[in-house]
Amino acid sequence: MQYDIADRKVLITAGAGGIGAVTAREFLEQGASVYVCDVSGEAVTKFLSEHPKAGAMVCDVANEPAVGEMVATAVDAMGGLDVLVNNAGVAGPIAPLVDIDPDDWRRCIEVDLNSMFYTCRHALPHIEQAGNGVIVNMSSVVGHLGAAERSPYAAAKSAVVGFSRALAVELGPKGICVNSILPGSVDGTRIRRTIKRHAVAAGVGENQMTEQYVRGNLLGTMQQPEEIAAMILFLSSPMGRSITGQSIHIDAGHQTLR
Repeated sequence: MQYDIADRKVLITAGAGGIGAVTAREFLEQGASVYVCDVSGEAVTKFLSEHPKAGAMVCDVANEPAVGEMVATAVDAMGGLDVLVNNAGVAGPIAPLVDIDPDDWRRCIEVDLNSMFYTCRHALPHIEQAGNGVIVNMSSVVGHLGAAERSPYAAAKSAVVGFSRALAVELGPKGICVNSILPGSVDGTRIRRTIKRHAVAAGVGENQMTEQYVRGNLLGTMQQPEEIAAMILFLSSPMGRSITGQSIHIDAGHQTLR
């Protein structure tokens, strides 16, 4: 499908792997300019080898000064910025609240929520200048439904929805669309690592935990990264110009997480 986004200049955080890398690939195939950052140098090197037309650099999005430098570098490389995809996130600790180390709590909030403030703060002047800009913030169905022993992640992802709606109200008069996406269990390395950790914490096998992860959705399936990427491209295209302030679920109809 053609989305008419060949003129778009796109910045994707955590874009060298998983959903981010698939989204970057889809934008590139549509002719858009793409710059990604990732905390993993190895992932950045691999991404650049596979996508030589893109730009990429290592950046810990929980570090505000580093984010400022990264955004400036991306804007210089692409000659502007139209679309910001805040995709970076960590699963955070999996434990009862009283057993969570405050440092682990803070790290989860820093990466999953505060980083979006940092990137938006530095990117907005450029997006405003471009006109018809788009910001897509990655939330999670966990932020909507909650999940036992996932309190920092649930808190951060719920806050992403509120943050996105507030920005949509603030930036609507400037022609900038802001939405959040709430994936369910998206197949890939990251969810497999989380399932493994959750299985260990619960004292069950990985297959049993995987079944628990998909049991609560209407289709009984995991989602694919391409499904999330397709929605991001749609929101970034002329067809998505009337969609803002929305929390878009791509979760196979999750009703419960346990």
